[in-house]
Amino acid sequence: MIVGQAKRYLRPATIAEAVQALKEANGLGRPLAGGTDIIVDVREGRRVVDVLVDVKAIPELTMVDFDPARGLRIGAAVPCFRLSEDAMLRRAYPGLIDAASLIGGIQIQNRATLGGNLCTSSPAADSAPILLALGATCVIAGPDGERRVPLDRFFVGPRRNILGESDLLIALELPPPLPGAGSAYLRFIPRNEMDIAVVGAGVWLRVEGETIVDARVGIGAVAPTPLLVDAASRALIGRPATRETFEAAAAEARAAASPITDMRGSAHQRRHLIGVMTRRAIERAVERAREDQR
Repeated sequence: MIVGQAKRYLRPATIAEAVQALKEANGLGRPLAGGTDIIVDVREGRRVVDVLVDVKAIPELTMVDFDPARGLRIGAAVPCFRLSEDAMLRRAYPGLIDAASLIGGIQIQNRATLGGNLCTSSPAADSAPILLALGATCVIAGPDGERRVPLDRFFVGPRRNILGESDLLIALELPPPLPGAGSAYLRFIPRNEMDIAVVGAGVWLRVEGETIVDARVGIGAVAPTPLLVDAASRALIGRPATRETFEAAAAEARAAASPITDMRGSAHQRRHLIGVMTRRAIERAVERAREDQR
């Protein structure tokens, strides 16, 4: 079977078989999850691929395992619609559902996966800012076994990440939801559906009374890689949940941005917008945290 211009298509049943197939491809193999990016890249000649390794038949990569005490594990080949339709996940990780619901249109969400979205490693990946804010960990399988890497160490450049030629992202792990916590993801796009973020902001925070006691802020499409902005997080932690606090964190997000000008927007516009989107995402996360306290 030929997919795009690749020479071979494999459908392994285990992680070990998939890793071995990638190893034998000598750098010319690529995992295939939803295929919404890699098939287009191969067909358009942006990537040279001899072997596409379809990972959707591997049970560990298609599982969603949520336990309120242990947290959430999402297989790298789980399509986004399965997350959006899960009532427990919508309550526990609303910011994640914000992003999963925005990755392409409805038809694309039946195929697109968080694992594929991260492995494409676009600076504008919708899932990246909120997964950074939620403290996601990547579970990676390779010839030497499994390893866990915090997501903020996964991206190394535009469309580049730490995965080696024989490595396979198998799952994402998120910490358990905490009382009084809220999260949100917002993006700006030039039209309402099926477009790439001009900027994106993901926020997770926890509120006690009127004080923000913990927070993480992730931003996207404004730097060579998605960023976890520690300075914005520090601007929130220990501060009252007020407009002034939110603006201070938004200012840190603007300061961390190093955007480019392209057909979707100018660097000046992006720097302004990331502040706006960050403030609004904080406001929404605080609203959700307060709802969780009721």
